[in-house]
Amino acid sequence: MTTQCQRFTDNRFVAMKKLCVCLALLGFVGLSGRALAVIGTIDDVPAATLLLPYFEVDVDNPVSGVNTLFSINNASSTAVLTHVVVWSDQSVPVLDFSVYLTGYDVQTISLRDIFVNGIVPTTASAGQDSAGDTISPQGPVSQDINFASCTALPYSQPRIGAGFRAHLQAWLQGLPSPSTGSCAGSKQQDGILRGYVTVDTVNACNFFFPADWAIYASFITDQNVLWGDYFYTNEAENFAQGETLVHIESCPTCFVPGDHTFYGRYNGANADDGREPLPTTEAVRFVNGGGFDGGTDFLIWREGNASAASYSCALQGPSSWYPLESTQIVIFDEQEQPVTAEECLSGDPTCEQIVVIPNEANRIDVAADLLSPFNFGWVYLNLQHPDIIAAYGDDDAQSWTTAVMDASGRFSVGFDAIQLDNANAPITTLIPVP
Repeated sequence: MTTQCQRFTDNRFVAMKKLCVCLALLGFVGLSGRALAVIGTIDDVPAATLLLPYFEVDVDNPVSGVNTLFSINNASSTAVLTHVVVWSDQSVPVLDFSVYLTGYDVQTISLRDIFVNGIVPTTASAGQDSAGDTISPQGPVSQDINFASCTALPYSQPRIGAGFRAHLQAWLQGLPSPSTGSCAGSKQQDGILRGYVTVDTVNACNFFFPADWAIYASFITDQNVLWGDYFYTNEAENFAQGETLVHIESCPTCFVPGDHTFYGRYNGANADDGREPLPTTEAVRFVNGGGFDGGTDFLIWREGNASAASYSCALQGPSSWYPLESTQIVIFDEQEQPVTAEECLSGDPTCEQIVVIPNEANRIDVAADLLSPFNFGWVYLNLQHPDIIAAYGDDDAQSWTTAVMDASGRFSVGFDAIQLDNANAPITTLIPVP
């Protein structure tokens, strides 16, 4: 691997912060090509962390209701170990497990299988695959090694018992846990489980969350070898949508303490995760008419502060940040006519706003939730918020947006928004909407 790093100040957005931009030429054994990556710009290149920014699973209709599937793929010939963490839509970590990948391996995961049936992926490194290399088979050009720490692999199935499944199903739809009595997710209570998922490269099997950074830091690695995709399926409505996972690269020499990194809110902003930050501001199209009469939803992941614990069900969300506000949301039609989605016409972040994107993982209807007066256009989303990120002392919160457009029962498409900045070079000006 050859890496060239340069630190600079991005004057385009009047950001007086340092940002490390690394041009990494990533060469993988056995691959004839090389992937060009820019640290700070989220590219579809192999990465050390994958983010599934939003998921839905219908537990009231577990046969044909909505489900989310995603894949973890290994772009290298070297065997790797990954750590999967499921978070509620209010960023409470609720479940974790390990997935071993031989070289060039792929593992598809159905969240319905996990939450309804208790089935997690069955994998095993060379030391646990005692049945003749049948659990995680080694390909002819793939490495297969032993992770001695993974004595629990392969998992006995169902891995998740009925009691814990009831707990997860309650937490992920905003109900009190039958085990703890506490809450961890938005109180939509409609039979749909919601949240997001992270996947990290690690050096050993473990039972910790990134929120437990003092312990988790010793496990996480900088192997930029993971890639993946995800799909939402709804058999009842006869359609599916998909996109690539968010690929978050590690560059341990690109950041210094005080820089924003993906896991920075959990490590005191010391940058030792080395993960590039996501944007704070994005641009994304919407349509509600023509062939796409089902309208447009935005699937939005947002960064709150360092809170990562369940809370009293008397509250609607974690008291330290809920609900998340926004700095400026501007909706343009196709003749460039703007309106704001806030009560204040200027988009001034100090004014009282209508909260429309309150959680860390959200499905937002452009017409119903953003109150768009237009059927066709695009949205400017500056999702910085005044709930200070404790580790940094600022409001430069990360975000990620995917647009989903559908004609119910016929077809649908999904695509990522356009990144306009990142958390180390945030946009600091408002669009002067009249």
